[in-house]
Amino acid sequence: MDQQKLRSELTHFLDITIYKTVPHYDIIEKVEYDDYTEYLISYEGTENSIVKAYLLRPKLIKNGKGILIHHQHNGERHFGKSEIVGKVGDKNQHLGVVLVKKGFTILTPDSICFEDRRINVTGVNPDENDFLQHYNEMNRRILLGESLMKKVVEESSIALSILINMPELNPNKIGILGHSYGGTTALFHGALDERIKYICSSGALASFKSRLENVTGIEMASIIPGFIQKFEMIDVIKAIYPRDVLILSATEDKYSIDADEIYINLIKALGIESQNSIQHLRFDGAHPLTTERVDKIVHWFETK
Repeated sequence: MDQQKLRSELTHFLDITIYKTVPHYDIIEKVEYDDYTEYLISYEGTENSIVKAYLLRPKLIKNGKGILIHHQHNGERHFGKSEIVGKVGDKNQHLGVVLVKKGFTILTPDSICFEDRRINVTGVNPDENDFLQHYNEMNRRILLGESLMKKVVEESSIALSILINMPELNPNKIGILGHSYGGTTALFHGALDERIKYICSSGALASFKSRLENVTGIEMASIIPGFIQKFEMIDVIKAIYPRDVLILSATEDKYSIDADEIYINLIKALGIESQNSIQHLRFDGAHPLTTERVDKIVHWFETK
């Protein structure tokens, strides 16, 4: 199988540009903690938009490792980057704090329409227009023959360019991580950008076929016109190989309902045995992250 060809086909179909130029960023705030320093930064995204992100830099650097972490959706568009760094939300989503204390440099930006990237309000309080703004951003792009996925992945590539050029980091030790919506972003960006060496996605691997059959909600960035006429989620994982991938799914999670089947078919299609480069961990339980799953994610990144 020609992964490079598949990667090119996906990139062309999605009309995605991977931005590798390092953008200028401004430091808005700096807070010192015992184990790390937290920076609130801003930089230019695509379409002249301004992105805010948290940059966490450990005081004890270990092996030059960095992780770009994308936040979940959970119907809480007022929570974005702040949940990853432990300021709000579910403690099992505070992945940035957990990993920076392990020596990883972390960058976690707001995705479009979340937290400080909402038109009507910023911060971590909900607004009655949150859904409508997100819905309109998707519709506008569909009318233009594009998708919200294009915006999301292109801006993820800009964030990666900031992270990968941090002086303390080794460019060959850079990973991407996300749960649910963030996990989908990690898979699509990981498939198209070979600068990412390690891809970890939780609660996000389900075929479009199964979602349609089970009438499972499809997140707005994943509504890509014509995608399933040419591709499926298994192709996204194929485009990542032979780089390292960790997939986490759960038995009662409709957003990863057939992840085990996809994994089995993937191993067969690639003609390989189950090995360290592609791992799938299946848990009993539902969609939300658990402490057990967080521990597995942290251990996996520590072995890289």
